Amino acid sequence: MGTVTIMDKTATTINAGGRWAPLSNLALASRALERGLNRASNLPGLIVLYGYSGLGKSHALSYCANQHEGFYVECQEYFNRKLLATAVLREMDIKPARTVGEMMEQIAEQLELSERPLILDNADYLAEKKLVDAVLALHEMARATVMLAGEEQLPRKLQAWERFHRRVLVWQLAQPASGADAQKLAEFYVPGVTIAEDLLDRVCHISRHTPGRICVNLDGIRDHCQKNGLKRIDLAAWGKREIYSGAAPVRRTA
Repeated sequence: MGTVTIMDKTATTINAGGRWAPLSNLALASRALERGLNRASNLPGLIVLYGYSGLGKSHALSYCANQHEGFYVECQEYFNRKLLATAVLREMDIKPARTVGEMMEQIAEQLELSERPLILDNADYLAEKKLVDAVLALHEMARATVMLAGEEQLPRKLQAWERFHRRVLVWQLAQPASGADAQKLAEFYVPGVTIAEDLLDRVCHISRHTPGRICVNLDGIRDHCQKNGLKRIDLAAWGKREIYSGAAPVRRTA
């Protein structure tokens, strides 16, 4: 392998303001990654986080990258082997070599020497573009911990690569946002306002338990309370005001 400079283990906070809402999926993802990082030397280090869109998987991966100093790459539909390798090396702040094979060696050496995990978001594209073997090669060359995240069908898609599939140490299913998660988000995004449990439950239900939609609704509640000088609000006080569900607006008829 060529010479690779070990990157300094300095992590910057990705979340705006340097704070993270402590949601369930952040803890689940972090524990799964820690299991890979702390595994016995004879065990594989592949971690898969999966679940339907909107559960905050990307947010959880950003948190994991920050907490565990991981190399985070968001995979794209147009990636081939070269573009994947280039994206990883860019994240590592390493100038890519001339050939894909040399790039893979650069990545593997950096992973091995730094002992930092590789975190790949939107991993469905890796399966669709037949790049799973490239990821497996990096894992085996470096004995590195590699975490993939994707949609709910990702485990099924990975079955086509039996060598990869049987080396997965943790299959972690992302969970829908709970009432406790909604409460944490309310404390995080609507400070100084008490939102009653009945309104939070309604927001969770209409938002289909997806953190992003819950945050949109919390912002609406924050705006309403701010304009009306409210420090507490419940479902009765919210009344018939709209709660965002994510559905497309219905066309009004004359």
